Order: sequence, then C-alpha cells, then structure tokens
Amino acid sequence: MSATDRLAFVLRPVRILLLLAAGLTLGAFQAISADEQPAWKSLFNGRNLDGWREGAGRWMAVKAAPLDPANPKLFQTEPGAGVLVNGPQGREHNLFSEGEYGDIEAHIEFVVPKGSNSGIYFQGRYEIQILDSFGVEHPKYGDCGGIYQRWKDNQGYEGHAPKLNASLAPGEWQSFDIVFRAPRFDANGKKTANARFEKVVHNGKLIHENVELTGPTRAAAYENEAPQGPLMIQGDHGPVAFRKITIRPLNGSASAQP
Repeated sequence: MSATDRLAFVLRPVRILLLLAAGLTLGAFQAISADEQPAWKSLFNGRNLDGWREGAGRWMAVKAAPLDPANPKLFQTEPGAGVLVNGPQGREHNLFSEGEYGDIEAHIEFVVPKGSNSGIYFQGRYEIQILDSFGVEHPKYGDCGGIYQRWKDNQGYEGHAPKLNASLAPGEWQSFDIVFRAPRFDANGKKTANARFEKVVHNGKLIHENVELTGPTRAAAYENEAPQGPLMIQGDHGPVAFRKITIRPLNGSASAQP
C-alpha cells in the first residue's frame, strides 16, 4: 500500500463522520426552517363575518358579484357564499379584523365596478388604494395600488404612486400580494423605524418596493402608531367585493390573535 493509499485509509472514517455531521446539521436546519414557516390564515370564510369586528353594517356574503347590466357602477349580487360585498348599496362602515398584526404578508383578491373606490389599511393606518384605474396612463398615489398620502394642515403629502398601472377593467377580479413591515419601537415606546411596504405586487406586477411611511395615511382609523393593529377595509366610498383575504404573520413579529 502506497503512502497516499495509507493516508486515504486513515482519513476515511474522518470523512464519513464529517459527512454524517453535515447531513445531520442540514437536516436539523431544514426541519427548524419548515417548523418556523408561518401558516396562512384566511380572514374570510366565504359564509359570514366571523373573524371581523361587530359594527360593520350590512357587509354580506354572496355567491357572485358581476356588474349590474343596467348600471355598471353597481354589482348585481347573487345569493349564496364565496364573495364578500359591502352591502346591497355598496356603501357600509369600514370593516376591521378581530386579530391585530405587526409584520404580515397578505394575498387579497378584489373587484370593483366602474368608478368605485376602496382601500386596504394595514394596522388600520397605512392604505393601499383600491380604485377603478383602468386605462389611466400616468397613475398617481390615489390610483389603484397607490400608497395614499398623509394629511396635515388641510393638505396632503407623502403619497406614493405605483411604478406602473396594472389595473384591470371594472368587473374583473384583481389581486394584491403585499409584504408589510410594522414600525419599530424601543422599550420606552419611542419609534425607532418607520412602517414600510417592503413589496406590493398588483396583478403579478411589482408596483412598490421598500417604501417607508412616516405615519398613518389619510382617513386612517388611528392617528397614533403602534407595533400591531387590525386589517381594515374601507367600506363607505363605493362598491367593492373580495373573494380571498389571506394573511400570515412574518417571523420576528408577534401578532395578537382573537
């Protein structure tokens, strides 16, 4: 046996032990990662308002919400389950989730009739606009997918327009995929980092990335900022319908569940 062969023979057990250790470490890492992945939670069960706070008016579950042929600014709802609508006239109170959340990822599927207006407020404070913006060439902060402006001294500021207009026509189902990061606070309650929309994707197209918000946007439910808050759907600006509202808290951010 050559000197090289003898060295290989001696080192063989060491190599086996190192491979086994690496395999065990990798397996443990994968198991931990899988366990730590947050679960998606549906905030709309398709049938009723379980999981949402009382006082929302006549929000209701219906089978479908196509446009009314006689008036494309309204829905022509069908009785049943599967779609959430803000009442028969399309103007109801804002809807608040019972749960309160910090950092979350959200997938939302919605539809609006012609000219309608709504919004999704993360923590009840920071709005992603829902609007019939079909065909708008140069979208602004108030168009669909825009991060609405703040308001002070009777004037607006800090609105953020989407990078592009991804809106579909009225009556077509659309989607948002959003990663939201809550503001940070130290032990004394002093804010150390602003709220941030890490990513907003509208109908599969990236429209915002790492946009900070210095405070709540206009028409927020709360003027203060906090580590957690409910998801709020604006219900009093016009007809809007949802067929999916799912969220998952992100790692490193606790959420208060009902």
